Amino acid sequence: MLVRFKGKFHGFTALFSLYNFKSQYLYSTTTTPDPTRTRTPFLVKYLVDSLGFSKEEALLASSKVTSWKSLKNPDLVLNFLKQTGFDNTQIKKLVSVAPRLLFFDVSKTLKPKFQCLMDLGLSGSDLVNVMVKDATIVERGLDTHLRPTIDCLRRTLGSDENVVKAVKRASWLLSFGAHHNMESNVLLLRNSGVPDVRIRKLVLRNPRYITQKNDWVKDLLHRVENYFGIPLDSAMFPYGFHTLASQKKSRCEKKIGVFKSYGWSDDDVLTMFRKLPYCIAFSEVKIKKILNLYMKELGLEPDYLASHPSILIYSLEKRVLPRMQVLKILDEKKLERRKLALYSVVSIAESKFIEYFVLPYKDQIPDLYEPLKKIVAP
Repeated sequence: MLVRFKGKFHGFTALFSLYNFKSQYLYSTTTTPDPTRTRTPFLVKYLVDSLGFSKEEALLASSKVTSWKSLKNPDLVLNFLKQTGFDNTQIKKLVSVAPRLLFFDVSKTLKPKFQCLMDLGLSGSDLVNVMVKDATIVERGLDTHLRPTIDCLRRTLGSDENVVKAVKRASWLLSFGAHHNMESNVLLLRNSGVPDVRIRKLVLRNPRYITQKNDWVKDLLHRVENYFGIPLDSAMFPYGFHTLASQKKSRCEKKIGVFKSYGWSDDDVLTMFRKLPYCIAFSEVKIKKILNLYMKELGLEPDYLASHPSILIYSLEKRVLPRMQVLKILDEKKLERRKLALYSVVSIAESKFIEYFVLPYKDQIPDLYEPLKKIVAP
């Protein structure tokens, strides 16, 4: 829009001034320089020369630095990391994810953060591995995040030793932001009657479940207790919770449908789940394979399998089928053998099975059982 002034002289002056404004602020590359244009090349060069980054890797890493400070002496940061136990590959991985750490003051920022984790009980290779798994930990504030996070985990897990176990399993716990989710879920579990010892076991097994939305956890508690009938204060609760949490509800229902297609009743399925929830974690294909062997080939009934669910989890190829083959050979040759229930035959230790069903017949049937060759070979 052209603003006209009274008088030719004033109009010409105004237009001239407007032109100068445009030229200076819209088209100039020197009056208001972009700091990243002048500093990015230095950071890129440093990453390439000192850490072995390719030009592309260095450009990508430098693009993550959105807030610029003076890059005083990044060699101090690298030396500190090496003294802490990081090798060159680990340092490169750390810097590629969190390049801002090169701008940190070692004494004021890095050392206190690392010391906080070492005071917790993380040291040596454990500390290095945790930091490499989640490099964003180093970017978190000491007083605004790391210490409050550790305190939250400590209240949940009861000891520094348990916190270290959880962090080694899931390093993201130290950078996880929504602490209120975890604390709210822990309170929900406690108020529902889950003892602290079960909560700790659940969190140590898979911490991610306890960081989900409150309604998600509430629904799982309802299904564990009211549908599957596992008391929330029982030793089996963490296993039942984990099994249901690890798969979608629709997938779980499909697997239960597979059992029912083989003649299992609701009570059979519930009996099995209450004794060994993990049986519902198998894929549908594996469940069919297991039931085909035990029910169609060996003639076992649903109530027997539901009452002895542990035989369902043994490897068919490495354990069950080889042992069944041994018994079949002994029976075909009409050799006297121990009469044990199928559950006992499958569940006894390998050494006991060989002692009972292989060694007594090694002269008559040298190749009776493949593992025997490694034990009795000259």
